[in-house]
Amino acid sequence: MQDKQFPQSKVATAEQDNLAQVMGNSQAALGADVSSVLKNTYMLLGLTIAFSALVAYLSMDAPRPGIIVTLVGFYGLFFLTAKLSNSAWGLVSTFALTGFMGYTLGPIIGMFAGAGAMPIVANALGLTAFTFFGLSAYALITRKDFSFLAGFLTIGFFVLLGAMLIGFFTSMPGLQLMISAGFVIFSSAAILFQTSAIIHGGERNYILATISLYVSIYNLFLSLLQLLTAFAGDE
Repeated sequence: MQDKQFPQSKVATAEQDNLAQVMGNSQAALGADVSSVLKNTYMLLGLTIAFSALVAYLSMDAPRPGIIVTLVGFYGLFFLTAKLSNSAWGLVSTFALTGFMGYTLGPIIGMFAGAGAMPIVANALGLTAFTFFGLSAYALITRKDFSFLAGFLTIGFFVLLGAMLIGFFTSMPGLQLMISAGFVIFSSAAILFQTSAIIHGGERNYILATISLYVSIYNLFLSLLQLLTAFAGDE
């Protein structure tokens, strides 16, 4: 009886070893994939931020685009980039999107420069960089899963959208500052969520990861700029 069971136990052990080897190879492949996505994302993000900053500098004296042009340009290029994210054209679209967003920033920064308020811009930029690097480092070091923020981001999006619509049709005191504060929280949560998604293999497309982080940084910078301007007493 025991002699008949012994070969079966050897087979079972061999199957377990093979399964463990397959799982180990899968985890190694996932780890390599995650490292590649992280590397490509931060490399592309750095290039797009530099390109966006250059466009913003060159467009400081340009006329400020209206809200319709800004929304159509942003959402059009954003969805185009998402559609092309699996091809080389996605890179071209990514730079078109971030360049356009840089163009929308240029006249705003030019307005601050004309008013002699560039220290506010510098403070907002420094605080944005500190927040982004701090949140990214926290997510990378702790390896905590922030996927639970998905529901918060969904709710936050609709709340902020509703608040902006109210602000567009009314002039409630303090509403714009509340919206800016809301965007600071929303953008910070989005940075944690996206970075966590890359770390845990939930996001394997570095183009999509890049534009997601870029939009969060863009909104964070604008929101901090508005808050710092209000605190400084400048209009």
